[in-house]
Amino acid sequence: MDRNQLKKALARVGRVAVLAGGRSAEREISLKSGRAVHAALRGFGVIAELVDPAEVSVDTLAGFERVFIALHGRGGEDGVIQGVLEHLEVPYTGSGVMASGIGMDKVRTKLLWAGAGLPTPGFYVAGQDELALGFPLMVKPAREGSSIGMRKVNTSAELAAAVTEARRYDAEVLVEQWVQGPEFTVAILGDEALPAIRLETPNSFYDFEAKYRSNTTRYLCPCGLDETEETRLRALALRAFRTVGASGWGRVDVMQDAQGQFQLLEINTVPGMTDHSLVPMAAKAAGMAFDELVARILLMAGLPGAAQDGEDARGPA
Repeated sequence: MDRNQLKKALARVGRVAVLAGGRSAEREISLKSGRAVHAALRGFGVIAELVDPAEVSVDTLAGFERVFIALHGRGGEDGVIQGVLEHLEVPYTGSGVMASGIGMDKVRTKLLWAGAGLPTPGFYVAGQDELALGFPLMVKPAREGSSIGMRKVNTSAELAAAVTEARRYDAEVLVEQWVQGPEFTVAILGDEALPAIRLETPNSFYDFEAKYRSNTTRYLCPCGLDETEETRLRALALRAFRTVGASGWGRVDVMQDAQGQFQLLEINTVPGMTDHSLVPMAAKAAGMAFDELVARILLMAGLPGAAQDGEDARGPA
């Protein structure tokens, strides 16, 4: 669809709520995403309202024709708000209840990938059947985003301290084998994997500081892989996305190990949506402006499992 076709399709969507804010640890990032999405939709002439579920009752969402979910973290990315919207029968963007819940849970995501034979670094849940993975290790709260509570550790003492710290955010803590090598992220839009982005930071890993505050983080797109390797990476990311049951749009994070093999880290079913975020960056590399990306995501909104209205990001059926 070109811009004129997008504008015509958007003219028929009715009132749209852009959900942002919430009460998770990622509230401020979510508000930035929501404001950017809201501005993009208003630029297309859409009747869009910014709604913060931390400030108004979710019952008010029943008055909207569609919802663009820009909530990051718990309550917005974990299937909770998706369940509310399905109860209200209001179409929404992104993955459904089950895929959102799985995608938010790093442990269950990795168990599902491993069960499907997809490559992911060795891991265990702290305090449960601990494996001898060797150091260094990565410690992560099972259900947090934006690298909150994550730490790379090199000794048993550091491991114990990192697990204690991670438990401030989640009772379940993932301990994962460290992968030394380049890190990539692949954005998914509909049935397409967008151009991969390579992430480079002088920090020990792509942490909160590197994501949101540092001016030394580098985002490489083209990512530096040859055509065959990038095709393989994008296919793996798309398969990982589908294995979780995700739909609409999202992002898959991947490392490449010393043997050149790709290792799946995690999935993000509601990624950041500012004009400096990774999904918009990949879309731009594919020739898509930020507002066009937002429009396409909104036009894919639906109720998973229900018959759609015959219109999606590709246009009228």
